[in-house]
Amino acid sequence: MTRGAPVEDINEDNLTIKKPKKSAAGVEAVLVALDRGVAQAGVVRTARSLLRLNQRDGTDCPGCAWPESQGHRKTAEFCENGAKAVAEEATLRTVTPEFWAKHSIAELAEKTEYWLGNQGRITHPVVIRPGDTHYSQISWDDAFELIGESIRATVPERTVFYTSGRTANEAAFMYQLFARSIGTNNLPDCSNMCHESSGSALNPTIGIGKGTVSLEDIHQAELIFVIGQNPGTNHPRMLSALAECKDNGGKIVAVNPLPEAGLFNFKDPQTASGVLGNGTNLADEFLQIKVGADLALFQALGHLLLEEEERVPGSVVDHEFVAANTDGIDAYRAARKTIDWDETEAATGLSRLEIAKVAQMMVTSKATIICWALGLTQQPHSVNTLKEIINLLLLQGNFGKPGAGACPVRGHSNVQGDRTMGVWEKPKEWMLDALDKEFGITSPREHGLDSVDTVEAFENDEVDVFVSMGGNFALACSDTVALEGAMQRVGLTVSVSTKPNRSHVMHGRTSLILPTLGRTDTDDKHPGGRQVLSVEDSMSVVRTTQGRLTPVSDHLLAEPVIVARMARATLGDDHPVNWKGMAEDYDVIRDHIARVLPGFEDFNKRLKTKNGFVLPNPPRDTRSFATDIGLARFTVSPLEYLTPPAGHLILQTMRSHDQYNTTFYGLDDRYRGISGGRRVILINKDDAVDMGFADGDMVDVISTFQGSERRADKFRLVAYPTPRGCVAAYFPEANALMHRELVARESNTPGYKAMAVRFVAHEEKAA
Repeated sequence: MTRGAPVEDINEDNLTIKKPKKSAAGVEAVLVALDRGVAQAGVVRTARSLLRLNQRDGTDCPGCAWPESQGHRKTAEFCENGAKAVAEEATLRTVTPEFWAKHSIAELAEKTEYWLGNQGRITHPVVIRPGDTHYSQISWDDAFELIGESIRATVPERTVFYTSGRTANEAAFMYQLFARSIGTNNLPDCSNMCHESSGSALNPTIGIGKGTVSLEDIHQAELIFVIGQNPGTNHPRMLSALAECKDNGGKIVAVNPLPEAGLFNFKDPQTASGVLGNGTNLADEFLQIKVGADLALFQALGHLLLEEEERVPGSVVDHEFVAANTDGIDAYRAARKTIDWDETEAATGLSRLEIAKVAQMMVTSKATIICWALGLTQQPHSVNTLKEIINLLLLQGNFGKPGAGACPVRGHSNVQGDRTMGVWEKPKEWMLDALDKEFGITSPREHGLDSVDTVEAFENDEVDVFVSMGGNFALACSDTVALEGAMQRVGLTVSVSTKPNRSHVMHGRTSLILPTLGRTDTDDKHPGGRQVLSVEDSMSVVRTTQGRLTPVSDHLLAEPVIVARMARATLGDDHPVNWKGMAEDYDVIRDHIARVLPGFEDFNKRLKTKNGFVLPNPPRDTRSFATDIGLARFTVSPLEYLTPPAGHLILQTMRSHDQYNTTFYGLDDRYRGISGGRRVILINKDDAVDMGFADGDMVDVISTFQGSERRADKFRLVAYPTPRGCVAAYFPEANALMHRELVARESNTPGYKAMAVRFVAHEEKAA
């Protein structure tokens, strides 16, 4: 193997601005994907990885959780950003013990996440202890012994086990079992920061915290709402599904503060029209809504639907479905009887005519799907906003029929599977009982820490051991400046990682980095030979994933093996759980899962079928709703929207097209026309003028929350077609502006789409 040259670091002076694009994908996407793959991994590894990506018996994409077709699959069953994710993992660049010896922590702390991630795959376990200036190599045995000693030296409540959504089902199941065997439910995960609001809204209203549609439903829908998401960047394969819906006569309504290219036109590079023609026009209607005003929009739509039903009885409401399956319709009808249109228009930035036109599209649709992502889940009133979506779907009976339902579009490739496996700080009693019965342990019943709670625990010096299975906690969370300082007071931080990241630099007093196999790597160092893992996509399909690439180092261990060895070093070999057996043969893990989790009966057998299997989903399968009253719920929420203090605007965070969460593939956000840098604020030109600034000015950004301020310096204002009163900046650069207590009620999800900010002119400090 050879090592390619890592990239240079970001130089914000190289920032260039062009006009935003009006279509997504196309031939350029293919060329960019191939270029990134070859640059990182070479021609052979790139071809081997991409041709098996999302294929049956192949590798599940380590990018997003969008599902694969249950029927015919294309030869190239991946998108540009999926190819970039594979290139990052399949890279031939390596971070060896010599790298750590060369670069001190002080030096690495000055590097950006872009530079750190582009150094390559970590090849050996390393450690840094109090007083050390550099990481140094450590044996696997010594690393596990250090973990065991540290956990045994404290109490369960002071240990925390975080995971990202890329951990496969088998490792996630073992991970939560390890935490509960120790005696803690401190199991925060990335879902806490992203889609927790969805579960908090869906569980009490429809009895399940997941979406209720299949990929085929997307194809068959008469009307699809795409709300608070940018599929062209974050879920590009969704564009193919939306295009098929359009080909079948369906209509699409896009609701978003920013006019993203992927909402309007898709050039499928695997079709003639996508290569030579004009592509597929997607959104039939685009509602450019103000940030945080979706609740007002949905209440207005509910008012108009009920008004039309009153005018023409039987034309809108599915009375049979509502009477048989729901509770609370009378209170909902009374709440939506009247509306203040002046306030609604001011809150949303939309006209009554625009809203009425979309309401009429709902009236005529017999099968509607509402899709949403983080644009709706990261605001103080997110849970109530999502409950209003459920109200609209219930009203017209859009559950349990083709082409209809709720569709929260998940991010990480197995974030939904991790939660299904029990990675949750608030486990249900039935699951704990099943774990105790299966393994002969006594699981703790007290709820644990979620991600925001963990940040607070760091600040209060209440954590002695923090284990991270993937992810980049230090950079992904809110209030990052305070968080980084607090993390450095933790006794031991353990990162199970593939590549360097910010959490390795802002580490505990003692820190371990444990290099693991990636999704695309072959996992064959077992008595029984090569092992297979499983994942669950955002539509509840469970399928296999197996890597076929030779790992870049012989010192990498698979995540199930790492969990098992941590558990054995902590709990001893006489513990009732057979950790060694599970690490040697993943079928053993799946047999345990089959006896613990409903829907996974005959797990091993069903996993080997052509397309895997679909987990039960009562609203979709049988029009039944497993709430505490056995019925779906209409709910009534007060009108809420974001109103910044005088002199402030509402800031939302977003990803670049060259990024996935805290991983930066490059510096080309080409759909928005921004390249070379990341410290930008997209602002309506009239707002900039009102605040005394102009396009291109350098500013420092100050946020305010309950009298407390946060500051992030040196951002460039970029005039952009945003709604008045709303600005946007990249995640995670803007995370330092997020006060830890600015969260969604009920779900405790950080309010990344709800920051009140103002600007001051940036002044360069004297050297």
